[in-house]
Amino acid sequence: MSLQEGRLLGIAIRKQSRGTMEEIECSPVTIEEGLVGDFRGKQGPRQVTVLAWEDWKAACEILSKDLPWTLRRANLFVDGIKLRETTDSLIRIGMLTLQVTGETDPCARMDEAELGLMKALVPDWRGGVCCRVIEDGEVTLDARVTLEAPQ
Repeated sequence: MSLQEGRLLGIAIRKQSRGTMEEIECSPVTIEEGLVGDFRGKQGPRQVTVLAWEDWKAACEILSKDLPWTLRRANLFVDGIKLRETTDSLIRIGMLTLQVTGETDPCARMDEAELGLMKALVPDWRGGVCCRVIEDGEVTLDARVTLEAPQ
């Protein structure tokens, strides 16, 4: 089994579609609600989204800009984890277990935030991954994050 380790740099929710991303320090995450307070948390393949710092940095370098990670509109921002082609892998943060369901495809909303961002996020799954909650838990900033490849 392949294992990667990193840490949780950021947590963000939005309370409604197209709403402003709100950074928070901790949150329960449940099978029923996803990240509590996030409008997209209902059960399904895109219940929680995860973005890697390394991928965000690469996209920002293409644009020659230092942009806030919340422009990506992801829920969790991690460091030290490679998310490319990790479908069916498990992301664990404390007791929380997420299953990667696939790539978070960048959409035109990214170019509304910053022209060229959508194209910068397309290669190598830089836009992050979508996940479903497998086991409830709580996320807290600076928590240890692991990614386990599928068996």
